Amino acid sequence: MSGRLADKVVLITGTGGQGTGRAAALLFAQEGARVVGCASSSEGGQETVRLVREAGGEMLSVDPVDLTEPDQVQQVIDRVESVYGRLDVLYNNAARLRNVPILEMSLEDWRFTLANELDSVFLMTRAAIPLLIRSGGGTIINTSSVSALKGTDILGFTAHAAAKAGVLGLTRQLAVELAPYNIRVNALVPGGIVNAKTAQWFLKNVAQKQPEGGRRLLKRIGKPEDYARVALFLASDEASYLDGTELLVDGGESISRGERPGGHVHGHRKGRSDV
Repeated sequence: MSGRLADKVVLITGTGGQGTGRAAALLFAQEGARVVGCASSSEGGQETVRLVREAGGEMLSVDPVDLTEPDQVQQVIDRVESVYGRLDVLYNNAARLRNVPILEMSLEDWRFTLANELDSVFLMTRAAIPLLIRSGGGTIINTSSVSALKGTDILGFTAHAAAKAGVLGLTRQLAVELAPYNIRVNALVPGGIVNAKTAQWFLKNVAQKQPEGGRRLLKRIGKPEDYARVALFLASDEASYLDGTELLVDGGESISRGERPGGHVHGHRKGRSDV
């Protein structure tokens, strides 16, 4: 590997599962990063640490941690500073949601998803900003979703779509407010994703409606590594001129439906061109 993150201290949330967090931890460490992870499960968090170290990388994990609790979030940042004294990249990857159709959704269901997919991003970012400033600046990568840009016929994504749309708004405003401190803020906008844990859910809820990758140009569902590679780019100096932007990574699904990011449809109206 080329060492694209050589000696950078990177904090990745949600590294205890089998998804993008773990894939990013492995990839970032291979590229020379000093990785700090955090997870809701100590078993999962420490398994990721083991895998990274077995591959020759450097990683520690703070777990278990509840990212909706401000005191626990601050403890993660304090651990980063006590071990490394700096922070270069914050990757807000963690997310938890309840897939409940709107007619069955309780206020508790709504608040659970908003807390774990929007509040958690705000809390971790707010806690990390002072350390990023003291480190001379850095990069924040937030994780939104294609559900923030368009509706889906998969029921139960109402709160998820609202939370991830909030992440996009938060990303844009943070980019404006943090630019004077040399802190870039961008959002990764993934489409569908399949890993070992979600494969059964996908087969039950999505595959029958979207055979062979649905309308994706690439005819497959995204894997954790697909998104981790894009996050690596955003974390690296190669993305030094990107700020306040949303990077849509959906295998070409949006364009194959004639949509622009944001759900607008390409086409022509009488008397004008829709460009």
